[in-house]
Amino acid sequence: MKFDEYQKKAAKYDLAKPTSDLKDPGFIEKILGLVGEAGETADKIKKLIRDKNGEVSSEDKELVTKELGDTLWYIASISRYLNVPLSKIASQNINKLEDRYQRNQIHGEGDKR
Repeated sequence: MKFDEYQKKAAKYDLAKPTSDLKDPGFIEKILGLVGEAGETADKIKKLIRDKNGEVSSEDKELVTKELGDTLWYIASISRYLNVPLSKIASQNINKLEDRYQRNQIHGEGDKR
């Protein structure tokens, strides 16, 4: 599935209606949801490291995959509220990473490396 197709289909499940007001409760809910789902993903990985020495079963992989899907939904929703196609976010990110890679700047920190 292509990014913009996913974004369009995912919109069906947003009970709030996007506005251009970033103080809108629907937008704020998406930001908090993204943070929550990213935390749930991290927590599952933490428990795999802590409790299973980093061994990942097919069931574990499925659980993490579901959390990643929830995270993707929130990213798609936030970008829709901002009126930015998900494909644009994906391509800009790859372009940024390729530029850093070409300049041997993958390591380090900060957006301006």
